[in-house]
Amino acid sequence: MLYMNIKDQREHRQYPEQTKADASRATYERDYSRLIHSPTFRRLQGKSQVFGAGTGDYYRTRLTHSLEVAQIAREAAKSLVRAYPEVTEEQAGNPGLVIDPEVVECAAIAHDFGHPPFGHKGEEVLDGILEQLIKDKTKEAVEGLYMNSEQIQDVRTRMRHKYEHFEGNSHNFRLIMFLEKRENVDGLNLSDAVLLGINKYPFPGTVNKKGLYKHEWSYISEIRNEWGIPAGKRTLESQLMDLCDDIAYSAHDLEDGIKAGKIEVHEHFLYDPYIIRLIIEKIMTLEDAFWQGWDADRIRLKVEEVMAAFLHVWKEKLPYCEHDFSRARREVKAFWVSHFVGSLGVIPDGDWKKVTFIKGQEEDFDMLRTVSVLKSFAWVTMIRDLRVQRLQKRSEWMIKRLWDAFLDPVASKSIIPSDWLQRFERDQASPNPIWTWEHMVIDYIAGMTDAFAEKIYNELYGLKVGSIYDLD
Repeated sequence: MLYMNIKDQREHRQYPEQTKADASRATYERDYSRLIHSPTFRRLQGKSQVFGAGTGDYYRTRLTHSLEVAQIAREAAKSLVRAYPEVTEEQAGNPGLVIDPEVVECAAIAHDFGHPPFGHKGEEVLDGILEQLIKDKTKEAVEGLYMNSEQIQDVRTRMRHKYEHFEGNSHNFRLIMFLEKRENVDGLNLSDAVLLGINKYPFPGTVNKKGLYKHEWSYISEIRNEWGIPAGKRTLESQLMDLCDDIAYSAHDLEDGIKAGKIEVHEHFLYDPYIIRLIIEKIMTLEDAFWQGWDADRIRLKVEEVMAAFLHVWKEKLPYCEHDFSRARREVKAFWVSHFVGSLGVIPDGDWKKVTFIKGQEEDFDMLRTVSVLKSFAWVTMIRDLRVQRLQKRSEWMIKRLWDAFLDPVASKSIIPSDWLQRFERDQASPNPIWTWEHMVIDYIAGMTDAFAEKIYNELYGLKVGSIYDLD
């Protein structure tokens, strides 16, 4: 391959551009336009963040969350470029060690593209469907044959490679690199820098459940090799986008929770032993390195410290807001976002570099734990809420019934949109097909908004049928 400088490597695209009309626009401006004008971006307005999409006009959807993450990420990137000139394109020694605010913003815009309808519950259900499919197909393949455990495991592995899995981050790349359409190529044909900026889990799905499907990983791994990125490491832009997502989650979802009345900002609620216990239980399920070796008692002390800090900030802001709870919510949210973003820095990480919270010249693990506690607090007070749980149970039934309706490739052809069927036929005629019928159905369901999934479910199962002239 011809030698390319860092700028050329970062701006390279998988497919040569066909249209020259927009050549006057910079590479990442074109990426940004493609992302925000894509149908997938628009569908984020109909996908749940915490509360179901359509619950109220105040609460965040995946769309507003993504825009907020993008704004935080862009400003954080600008701040880091000012503080660390070595992360500029001119000074970085590797294309993956550059921080460009436009690239980080694009990555943030796209980071939740792959979320299916009904939030994390939808993700869990779709993956469970494929897991069961793999078990059933394995059982069918070995039935009546005399096989030892090793041979059966080989069959199971083959089935897993064939049907793969479902995960939001994996589906994200399926959308931007295959399902979206542009000119005569599949996908949005984004620049390599933006693709790697979105890639939070740089692994194939066979190695890490959150890793990529085979088709998309083949190109992503190729870029990583050409850039010389060490195994398991991510670009600085991907790391920054991921941290800004956590910052937005920990501050913004708490604001929604307070507005909804699910979180009360006073001693009796924040110090409630039951709430504290739920947060501890949630943290103990996490795999973050900064919690390793921490037992429940030690975690409790940290949780109580963060709850006390949250209450202190609230009490400090409330008088300045004339005891207006609406203003106080926003000011408290702004405080935490500013507090976290102001602590970001770049430090060495073995043969690579890391974007993280820093104190002095070292990683601030305590700040990472603070963000984790606030995220867990938002999770247990809202996701565990009774009405949210009921909505999730309902969504589980809907997704499973949609899968049942579309599973048979003969019977369901009359109820799947023709463009999907044509796409499937074209894929099957190619030398190396990407889809099985089953994973095509999973991709179709995963692209639905909450409301559209419910609409199709009602049409199929007769609970409430709208006009047949409503466009799909």
